[in-house]
Amino acid sequence: MIDIKPFLDEDIGTGDITAAIIPEAAMAQAEVLTREAMVMCGQAWFDAVFQYLDSAVLIDWQVAEGEAVGGDTVLCKLSGPARALLTGERTALNLVQLLSATATQARQYAEAVQGTSTKVLDTRKTIPGLRNAQKYAVACGGCHNHRIGLYDGVLIKENHILAAGSITKAIQAARALTTVSVEVEVETMTELQEAIAARPDRIMLDNFSLNDLRAAVKLTAGAVELEASGNIGLNNIRAIAETGVDYISIGALTKHVKAVDLSMRIKLVL
Repeated sequence: MIDIKPFLDEDIGTGDITAAIIPEAAMAQAEVLTREAMVMCGQAWFDAVFQYLDSAVLIDWQVAEGEAVGGDTVLCKLSGPARALLTGERTALNLVQLLSATATQARQYAEAVQGTSTKVLDTRKTIPGLRNAQKYAVACGGCHNHRIGLYDGVLIKENHILAAGSITKAIQAARALTTVSVEVEVETMTELQEAIAARPDRIMLDNFSLNDLRAAVKLTAGAVELEASGNIGLNNIRAIAETGVDYISIGALTKHVKAVDLSMRIKLVL
């Protein structure tokens, strides 16, 4: 269930005084158009906006969730009370333009590693309040989700290691505390060897060169999952995937998205 109320409250506040100039009984038809190529994502959020405002609003989707479409494509057609269409327009578009942008970027990364065994993961670098939505969009685009938050997986990074005293001590403490998956970040081959000996579930290889990634894959020989991270983009992700790592994590999937250019046009007012 999508809790759409906070998004609408942010925009409407004490009431939409502009929409109030339209007669309450007025009905309207509209359509949503994308001005650029995109992967469709966020229909459930769009629907929830108008369902919350007025259940009389009808939405006819012209494209499927997860479908890649070109520019100037009509995404959906709407009909119903004009006030509800006008009030919900910005919130609905804001959600879809962000989620579609996330899915579109994820699709590019998924296609870049196609044919390899590597899975592309997102991170926790999401917009506050929209983490679950953005992670849904990542999956919609064909990539995969890392842990959702701090509660469903252990990821021991540099500061944790410094506070715990060593990679080995940090992993041992995590094992004693929880049964969830334990991952540790390493920055050198020496740290990698220590991490392997401590037996985490996954090792994150931070800013490793291609040669070091290949060496790490050879050294672990499948005994522990390997995740490459740091300074990875569309220009080098294919080469990294071809080293044989199991995962590549990309903060840009959710952090560096540029909203898709959408518009909603009223076609007829009755």
